[in-house]
Amino acid sequence: MEEYRRIADRVAERIADGRLRPGDRLPTQRAFARRHRIANSTAIRVYGELARRGLVVGEVGRGTFVRAAPPLPGPALAEATGDAPVDLQLNYPVVEGQSALMARALGSLARADVLGETTGRPAAAVGTAEARAAAVRVLKRAGWEPDPERVLFAGNGRQAIAAAVSALVGPGGRLGVEALTYPLVKAVAERIGVRLVPIALDEDGMRPDALAAAHRAAPLSAVYVQPTLHNPLSVTASPGRRAELADVLRESGLTAIEDTTWAFLEPDAPAPLAAHAPERVVLVDSLSKRLAPGLTVGHLVAPEGRVEDLARALRSGAWTAGGLALAAAARWAEDGTVAEVVAAKRADAAARHALVRRHLGAYRIRTAPRAYYCWWELPVPWRAETFVAAAARRGIALTPGTAFAVGGGAVPGSSVVPGSGAAVDAVRVGLASPALPVLDDALGRLSVLASEVLDV
Repeated sequence: MEEYRRIADRVAERIADGRLRPGDRLPTQRAFARRHRIANSTAIRVYGELARRGLVVGEVGRGTFVRAAPPLPGPALAEATGDAPVDLQLNYPVVEGQSALMARALGSLARADVLGETTGRPAAAVGTAEARAAAVRVLKRAGWEPDPERVLFAGNGRQAIAAAVSALVGPGGRLGVEALTYPLVKAVAERIGVRLVPIALDEDGMRPDALAAAHRAAPLSAVYVQPTLHNPLSVTASPGRRAELADVLRESGLTAIEDTTWAFLEPDAPAPLAAHAPERVVLVDSLSKRLAPGLTVGHLVAPEGRVEDLARALRSGAWTAGGLALAAAARWAEDGTVAEVVAAKRADAAARHALVRRHLGAYRIRTAPRAYYCWWELPVPWRAETFVAAAARRGIALTPGTAFAVGGGAVPGSSVVPGSGAAVDAVRVGLASPALPVLDDALGRLSVLASEVLDV
C-alpha cells in the first residue's frame, strides 16, 4: 500500500473512534508534513484521499475540517459526550416561581360559567373588551399606548407575523427585511410564496437609505423590522433612526411590520416605530417570551383602516387566539403577574449576559445587557458550519449565522458577505433555555473549543 494511503487510514481511524470530531480543524498540509516527516506532496495526497472518502472538507485560505456527520432526526445534537444535551438554539425564558405566580389567576377560570363563556365558541380576532384592555396594559410603553379598538389577537406571535405578512404582502409580493432576520419570517415567506428582499443594517439597525433604495429599485409590498433588541444582533435603534424610518414609510407609502417580541426586556427603549408612524405600522408582539411559551397569545396593533384586513387574515389562516387563553392572559395582566414575571426575566437576562462576558468577552460578540441571545463572530480558522458541528459533538446545540442571513446588504462588522447572503463565521447563542449553572458550563466549554489547536 502506498504511504499516503497508510497515513490517510490512520487519520480515518482517529475520525472513526472519535478522537477527531466533526468540525475539528486539521493542521495545514505543510505542518502535517513536518509532523509526520513526509514530503509536502505526500501530505497533499493524504488530504486529497481523506476528501475523496468524504471524511474532510477544505476551503482555500481557511483550512481543512473534519466533515460533519449526516444530520440526525430532530434537533442537531450529534453524539453528545454523555451529559444531557444543552440547547442554545431554542430560546424560551422561564424564571423560578413564575408558575406559582401564574396559578394565582387561574382559580376563577375553573368555574363552569366562565369555562362555558370562554370555550363554548371560537374567539373572534378582536377578542373581548377585557382582553383588549389587558393587551393595552401589557403593550404600552413610554411615548406610546395602543388604541384598544385596533388591537387584534392571534394564537401566538408567530401566527401574528404570518397574518401580517399574508395581509400586507401575499403570494408573489416582495417583503423587505433586515439582512439578518428572524428565521421564522423566512419560513413564513416561503410558505406563502413571498420574496424576501434584504435591507442593509448598520450599528443603529435597518438603514433608511437602503430601504428607500430597495423600494425604488423594485417596489416592496411591506417591510419587516425589529427596532428593539434585533434578533440576532441585539441592536436597538435610536429615536432618530426610528423617525427616519417613519419618514421613508410615509414618503414611499410602505407599511412596516414592527416585531417587538423581545422589547419587553428593554424598559428604557425608545418609543416603538408605531409611535412615529401609527398609520403605516402593524405592531406584532406576544406573551410567549414575556410569560410562558406553553400558553400564549399573539398581539397585532393595526393601523387605522387596516383592522378588518388583518382580522380577515387571522380568520382565514385559523390563527385567532383561543378564548380560554385570552381570558387567562387578561387576568395575568390585571393582577400584576405579567409585570412581575417581566421584572424577573430582565434580572435573569442580565445574569446570563454576565456569563457571556465572563466566558466569551475575549471574542467578538454582539449582545446587549438584557438580551437573551448573542451573535458570536468566530475566531479564525473556525467556520460556522464546522463550529456548530464540533459543538454538537460536545452536546451543545447552536444556530449557524446562515439561518438568519437573507442575502446582499452589509451589516456591522461584515457579518454578511455583500451579495452572497452567507453569514461569515458567526453563530447565534441562545441564552434563555438552560438553567444558569448549565449555561455557565456550556459557555465555558464553547470558549475552550473556540481556542483549541488540534494535534493530528
